Amino acid sequence: MGTTGAGPGRRVGRPRAAQRPDSGLEPREELLAAAAELFTTLGYAATSTRAVAERAGMRQASMYHYVSGKEELLAQLLESTVTPSLAYARELLADDTVPVEDRLWELCRADVEVLCDGPHDLGGLYLLPEVRAERFAGFHAVRAELKDAYRQLIAATAVGGTLAKGELDLRTDLVFGLIEGVILVHRSDPERPVSVFAEATADAALRIAGV
Repeated sequence: MGTTGAGPGRRVGRPRAAQRPDSGLEPREELLAAAAELFTTLGYAATSTRAVAERAGMRQASMYHYVSGKEELLAQLLESTVTPSLAYARELLADDTVPVEDRLWELCRADVEVLCDGPHDLGGLYLLPEVRAERFAGFHAVRAELKDAYRQLIAATAVGGTLAKGELDLRTDLVFGLIEGVILVHRSDPERPVSVFAEATADAALRIAGV
């Protein structure tokens, strides 16, 4: 009888992840790009370190010269969604030549663009249960600092200055929750221009703040 299935010398197994086109990125950046793509399409739990390495065009063993594993890649990707906004927030807090309401609006707008204006839905990674682990304390620290910048700007507005601490905290929670939650709205209509979406969200955030 003839054989069926794989021919001589052929291994049967799950297909490899396709290698990324040559991008000119450094190996660590290539791994982050591959992880961003796979974590947001296949899911974090379903993505193996081998798949990330192959997508980045390297062997799994070589990957460990640049990162310790999946958790480090996820931590770096999460922090990359916050650190640009935090740096900008520090600039806005220090610039008292611009009305505080305008600075708050600008932070909201810029933060939404950071979360939505990328090739992958990195903001959706916030929802992963794994993110609650101590390993991601760095992400939680920069996120808390960014949230405090929102709080300081809201407190400096005419309305914010009249609020009791509990009310100020609530409005900060609501504004920050709106900004982080926009990724879910954007996901439902990814073709919507990010700049228009960001400006509309900033308008809504200021209404929540009472401005």
